[in-house]
Amino acid sequence: MSTAGILDFSYSLGAVLVMLMIFLSLIRALAGPTAPDRVAAINIIGTKTLVIITLIARVYGQEYFLDIAMVYALMSFITTIGIAKYLEKGVLD
Repeated sequence: MSTAGILDFSYSLGAVLVMLMIFLSLIRALAGPTAPDRVAAINIIGTKTLVIITLIARVYGQEYFLDIAMVYALMSFITTIGIAKYLEKGVLD
């Protein structure tokens, strides 16, 4: 097996494992006993999605996917901060 084949296999295996982790986090988000648990699980899902986008950029050699991943990370962070503020104060001022 060539080095490129081994790298492709490891990227594919990594993507599958990350998708499994996303599924487990989704279960936690649905069954979380408190709202902060759900927010943390949703934040984890956003982070793992970012990892998958980065793996896709690496496998296909498309560097503009990294720009998309960065925008997605910023949106995920701002959403998490907004939800945390809403849970703390009850209003988004």
